[in-house]
Formats: sequence, C-alpha cells, structure tokens
Amino acid sequence: MLKKVFDEVWAFDAEWVPDPVTGRRTYGLPADMSDDDVLAHMYREGGATEENPRPFLKTMVCRVVSVAALIRKAHGGTVKLSLLALPKPDDGMGTEASVIERFLSGVGKTRPQLVGFNSIDADLVILSQRALVHRLSIPKFAARPNKPWEGADYFANGSDYNVDLKKEMSAWGKGTPSLHEAATACGIPGKMGTTGLDVADMWRDGEIRKIVAYNECDAITTYLLWLRCALLGGHVTPEGHAAEEAQLEHFLEDRAQRADGAHLGEFLTAWRALRA
Repeated sequence: MLKKVFDEVWAFDAEWVPDPVTGRRTYGLPADMSDDDVLAHMYREGGATEENPRPFLKTMVCRVVSVAALIRKAHGGTVKLSLLALPKPDDGMGTEASVIERFLSGVGKTRPQLVGFNSIDADLVILSQRALVHRLSIPKFAARPNKPWEGADYFANGSDYNVDLKKEMSAWGKGTPSLHEAATACGIPGKMGTTGLDVADMWRDGEIRKIVAYNECDAITTYLLWLRCALLGGHVTPEGHAAEEAQLEHFLEDRAQRADGAHLGEFLTAWRALRA
C-alpha cells in the first residue's frame, strides 16, 4: 500500500473525449468532413463493433475537457481542504491547452503527491501527451532528478509523487476493481447516474459544467479511497481518519450551498446513506 503520505496531496481525475481535430490529422481526413463522420471513423479505427460501437480510444487522439482535484494540505497537526476544478465557470468551455497548463503548472509549483485511479496508465498519460500536442513548456512538472531521492519525479515507476490507487489495490488481474466498485464496497459514493461513457455526449451538447461536476465527484471519491488506504497503512490514526471524514462532510455542506454546488450536496447525501 502507501509507502508515505506527503504534507500536500492532490487526489485528482481528468475527463477527455475523442478529438475530431486530431482525428483529421491522424487519419488524413478531409478538412470539410463533419465532426460526426470524423468521430465515426476514429471509432472504426479503434475497433468498433456492433456490441461496442464506442471503444476506448488511445488517449493521444482525445482532448482533455476537465481536470479536478481535492487538495489536502497538512501542517502543524491541522488539515485544510480545497477543491480545484478546471475549466472554471468564468472560462466558459475553456481551452484544452489552458486546462492542462494550469493544472500541471500548479503541480510543478507545489510538488504535491498526486493520487489517482488508473492515473499511471491514463490520466497523467493523457495530460502529458496532450501537453506535447499543444507545445506546452512546463519544466517544473516535467523535470526529473538524476536519482530518486534528489527531487520530485512524476514519471518513475513506483514514485511516491504519483500514487495510482488501482495499482496499489490490485495485481491488475480479473480481481481488479473499478473505481465505482472499490468505492461503494468501502461505503463511498462511486458513479451516481453518470459514467465516463456519458462525457462525450455531454461535451457535444455543450454541458461542460455537468462534466466538471462529475469530475469533481470522482476526485472526492478518489480522495476518500486514498484516505482509507492511508488508514490501513497507519499514516493516519482511526481517530484522525474519522476527524478527516467529518471535516470533508463540513466542507461539502458548505460548498453545497453555493449556486453551483448541488452535485456536492447529492454526493454528501449518497455518502451518508451508504454509511447508514
């Protein structure tokens, strides 16, 4: 399980959708081909069948539409929580480049312990790949030390800076749980009426705020699952674990009162119901 817990932890999640612009480049499709036809071609290239018309596409040909993180800062025996969600409401749809640059620049600046679920093979991979697509320069994030103990490394296997709970909880065989299965088994809300398969349709319908809300909930789920792992490894005491869950409850109660916080109230209600 967890070898260590940093003073600053970002439990994060990213959402992405097939990118018609990249599809046209990659498969040499006409510039005037409709996005629908481009997407259909991309899915065929990805191995679409009647049973699975929308297969998982390689992340390089997809675009990041949202990134969210539940941030935990521990200092002097106290813990503070905050929620980062991109794009922000005043960004409108937000550009992919700005979302990636803001998130990875923040990581590079503060050097937190990143925690995800399938982040090693998916979330952090697509963020790095699409940063290349947009010619971004984020040296503080991308820099790698000569030796593991000489600094932050978000790319090394087994790095304490990039914790993948999926890897920590399984041997990657048939017994590997999904985030939803792992969370709900622990009394933590997983997917609540929306799954990653719905994100592409929400994006096409211009429902970016719904995507961000869904993304925020996944980040909170990931944080609670990480907190359970921290408890198992003795990085927090049972009393400390209970206190941090209570602190998150209060945090969600407060955020749920905001105009854009209804989904957090729904998450809190579902969490209380599962524990009951």
